[in-house]
Amino acid sequence: MPDDVSIQDYLEKGGKLSAPDNTPPRYRAELLRIMASFVDSELAGAAGFADIINDGPGIAERIAASRIVLEKFDHAERVLKIMGEFGANIERYQNIHPWSSRIGRDEDLGGDRLDGDMRLNVFHHPILDWTDAVTMNVMMGYATIIQLKELSQCSYQPLAEAFAEILVREMRHTELGEEGLNKLLAAGEGAAIAKSVDYWRPRVIASFGAAASPRFEMLRKLGLRHTPNDALLKQWESAVRMALANVVG
Repeated sequence: MPDDVSIQDYLEKGGKLSAPDNTPPRYRAELLRIMASFVDSELAGAAGFADIINDGPGIAERIAASRIVLEKFDHAERVLKIMGEFGANIERYQNIHPWSSRIGRDEDLGGDRLDGDMRLNVFHHPILDWTDAVTMNVMMGYATIIQLKELSQCSYQPLAEAFAEILVREMRHTELGEEGLNKLLAAGEGAAIAKSVDYWRPRVIASFGAAASPRFEMLRKLGLRHTPNDALLKQWESAVRMALANVVG
């Protein structure tokens, strides 16, 4: 890039960075924050879903659930490797953190994060049963797809490429969830699904962050974000409305 153009100007105009050595301190900090939140969420999500595999009503459902768990752990590992290139302490991820831990079903963390844990708060809430798991998988699956589409445009090219590859799998996870939801609906589980929808909706919505986030503009200038939280949330609401039309009317 030209010597007289600052890195921030370069990033704000759509420039890309490709190695840790090129990144300024504030950029590194924000990038690591994004990666840590994703890795922690994937590990916590996988751990929570693993506990429900044997509740699947048949072999096909258990295979689908196992595949989701396996691939979420793989996604976390991929991004963790990029974090390691920035000198992050990745030892904490080697079987020493309680990723399966959950708060009370109706406990509310608000906007707080628990110490040493960057997972989205939705992954602190426990899953009740198979129907609840499938419903959560669909609702949070659409949120993950929308958020990954956003992050796959980020200005750190290695991470953008990793997220683009992960996105394809996460889309399939949501498709598997929809297949499971349709089977449950056909089996007369509509009322239970609707109850789970009511439970998970506000918790998934919270994962998009504040509508007028003061951090968004800073992240936009760094090329790490492009679409405001409220616009992403509207995309999710539209997608989920269509996916759950037969459940919630």
